[in-house]
Amino acid sequence: GIIRITPMLNPASTELYYPFIMLAIWGIIMTSSICLRQTDLKSLIAYSSVSHMGLVIAATLIQTPWSLAGAVALMIAHGLTSSVLFCLANTNYERTHSRTMLLARGLQLMLPLMTTWWLLANLMNMALPPTINLTGELLIITSTFNWSNLTIIMTGAGTLLTATYSLYMFLTTQRNKLPTNIVKMEPTQTREHLLVALHLTPMLLLLMKPGLIMGPFTCHYSL
Repeated sequence: GIIRITPMLNPASTELYYPFIMLAIWGIIMTSSICLRQTDLKSLIAYSSVSHMGLVIAATLIQTPWSLAGAVALMIAHGLTSSVLFCLANTNYERTHSRTMLLARGLQLMLPLMTTWWLLANLMNMALPPTINLTGELLIITSTFNWSNLTIIMTGAGTLLTATYSLYMFLTTQRNKLPTNIVKMEPTQTREHLLVALHLTPMLLLLMKPGLIMGPFTCHYSL
């Protein structure tokens, strides 16, 4: 909605966007910091989405070709990443009946293949190269830096916090000792692995041709 409406507004009103851009960038740091305090797995993933949408809002309000292309790329990439993280969290909940990470830790010993999916999903959430998440974040961070050099401090801090809480989420849920309340656990099912694979396959295909989602903005908008 923001991408469609803002080009129709008066160009003189672009200065009105400045407070909202700064608020969105500041929100990245705040929500990322909240993620580090979470003990509930689904809450952590939800706040992670809010953090990433701060970048998207800032990019759509800046209204440059790179920022719009980055916003669309990050929206699609994080939509898939966040969805697969919720799917993985649900597989944990169905077996442990708890969303508290300390009560559902050490699952690498019980579900080793699911740990591989967790690792891939967290690496994409961290925007590790060469994922489409990185492409979107780089375009947005570059656009915000061209808009104001000071934003690199906040976007850099937000990127660091994102990597921190992603590692915190992975290590807490997968690596520690099994809690005493877990005695036995049902094995994973084929439909669960298929569901995760159907999330990650489009992400990998977009690496081959990112222009499918970024092409319209790079072509029709001029610098």
